[in-house]
Amino acid sequence: MNPLKQALRERQFVCVMEFVPKPQRMAAFETLMQRGQLCGWPMLAGIADRVGSNLDLSPLDTYSALSRPVPVIPHFSGKDRERQDLLAQLERMDGLGLDQLLLLTGDRLHGHVPGERPVRYLESVAALGIVRQARPDWLLGAALNPFKYREEEGGAQYFKAQKKLAAGADFFILQLGFDMAKYREAMDWMKRQPTPRPMLACIMGLTHGRAKMLEHVAGVTVSPSMRALVAAEEAVSKAFAQERSVSRLALQIIGLQWLGYAGINLSGVHELEQLLALEKALDSWNGKIRSEEEWAIAWAESWRMPEGPPVSFHPPASDWRAGESQVQASTREKLRYHLLSAFHSQFFSRSTWLSRAFGWAVRRPMWSTPTGARWLHRLERKVKRPLVGCDTCGSCRLEDTLYVCPETCPKGLANGPCGGTRLNRCEFGDRECIHSFKYRTAKSVGQTAVLTDRLIPCVEVGGRQRSSWPGWFEVGSEGNAPEQVGSTALP
Repeated sequence: MNPLKQALRERQFVCVMEFVPKPQRMAAFETLMQRGQLCGWPMLAGIADRVGSNLDLSPLDTYSALSRPVPVIPHFSGKDRERQDLLAQLERMDGLGLDQLLLLTGDRLHGHVPGERPVRYLESVAALGIVRQARPDWLLGAALNPFKYREEEGGAQYFKAQKKLAAGADFFILQLGFDMAKYREAMDWMKRQPTPRPMLACIMGLTHGRAKMLEHVAGVTVSPSMRALVAAEEAVSKAFAQERSVSRLALQIIGLQWLGYAGINLSGVHELEQLLALEKALDSWNGKIRSEEEWAIAWAESWRMPEGPPVSFHPPASDWRAGESQVQASTREKLRYHLLSAFHSQFFSRSTWLSRAFGWAVRRPMWSTPTGARWLHRLERKVKRPLVGCDTCGSCRLEDTLYVCPETCPKGLANGPCGGTRLNRCEFGDRECIHSFKYRTAKSVGQTAVLTDRLIPCVEVGGRQRSSWPGWFEVGSEGNAPEQVGSTALP
């Protein structure tokens, strides 16, 4: 049994050391991993997938390049990937004897500019389903970002996490964060699920330099008051700032244990000396803290400088917490949903005379010829693009996305948001996240189950740029539901 599966099964706290592949850090990383434990907790490596650059050494190439094997959980990032890329990685992992995988949609691909060459992202919900079907016994992880401070983006994150559980996630690793109230919120959410899964917290010691770097990392929140505090610490001295950072990191780990987290995903520790310093700080705090109340006092003090302002972990004027529900769709947004829903019912329900007539028309043999198929594709695109921004993916999913086309998301995500939103804004920064809009609409029209229960498969690479209409009605003509959830076809 692999160490992570054993630790999770035995409820033993575990430390995953995150490694972003860089040739110059390989030797130090191997030295660090030879220690094998942190404070007696089993330690394994989590190898990131194309975080620093599109040309990073892959997780499996990194694993193969190690001079001696170490317990590892490779990452798979879906950016610019299709089903066949994932299946190829599974085959290679079989050859290496690996049977655990963290599946991520991935942050923005470097160089991806909306409106230029489309970049497809194999999103994590679909990827989980593919791997669970292909490798039923593997240990599969997924991501959750609870560090959201507007209701739409936060609620949509938890909706998508429910889908990840249904798709086969065995555990979650949270986005990097510092807000312990949000860590508690995520744990409370997990405990309410029918089958709770273990969660690991991604953490990093915060310094002034790292705070500036994290401003450019999608989905990570470092508030202005947090930046002010670490700047004040560095103004005293770099040694003082580093000592405070390590001490806070140790305290955070202890707090996460109190909250019931199964372990940590430790980022930003590259040298053995850094690991030993953290272990020393953990030993020191464990000798002083006897209760959660004592921990809370120490945690608050660790974020305070003499005569400095108090630190808040949320962005200014935005502090949504799970359970709070105030947002409502606008009248226009609700009207849009109701009109498109009614239109879909009339033309695509297969039960009205109009839908039966339309289905008969689009299944005529003339549309199966190359010329006919090309003209039908053009017609569908011409009708649907002004209404919903359609890109004729060939497998329309509009009924399962509240008539918000997934192709209008730069990543093409259908099952919910990525972790990179910030105050409802898309990671690309040029628009509101479509999943925030979907959340508002679903809450206002009583359709939230659509966003939690329907697992939408990926669009296959060979099926794009063709009409979805004939396929929809061919399935319907036999009186059966679509073979794949989400195979709907509103014009």
